Amino acid sequence: MTTLTTWYLQMTDPHQLRPGGRPPVGSEFIQARIPSLEYSRFLYASVGGSWNWTDRLEWDDRRLAEYLEHPDVETWVGYVEGTPAGYAELDGRIPGETEIAYFGLMPRFIGQRLGGHLLTLAVERAWALASRTAPSGEPDRVWLHTCSDDSGHALPNYRARGFTVYKTEESVEADSSE
Repeated sequence: MTTLTTWYLQMTDPHQLRPGGRPPVGSEFIQARIPSLEYSRFLYASVGGSWNWTDRLEWDDRRLAEYLEHPDVETWVGYVEGTPAGYAELDGRIPGETEIAYFGLMPRFIGQRLGGHLLTLAVERAWALASRTAPSGEPDRVWLHTCSDDSGHALPNYRARGFTVYKTEESVEADSSE
């Protein structure tokens, strides 16, 4: 048995964002405007495969398509020299807030100081989405969660960008060998 810690983090003002990292030469951050089940699954598996991301694996085509086609869900992909390097999936379905539902880098790009830059861009897009969905035009927050199974770079990167922990949960998980 192992204990899994989950941290919930938020920003309540766009001015809390502390930009990180310089963009690598040849980098782009592009919205995937056409929902694609295959590309979404590729990004999810490629980024999350090393970190035991499993929740999305049980989604059938219909459920995933309905989610991806929602006008307040956006997928942004970071590229370096034309190669996918990481992605952010933004869920703005709750008016006035955006969850960074998924964020991460492809294994090849971890440890190259790209995460801070891509997270900065993702947070900027998340605030824009939250502003668009806020009834008053004033967004409430951008939030996300990470856990002790994720990359050791994740929590420090989120904190360095200005996110603060507002809730912590612990659960006991069975080891995969049991």
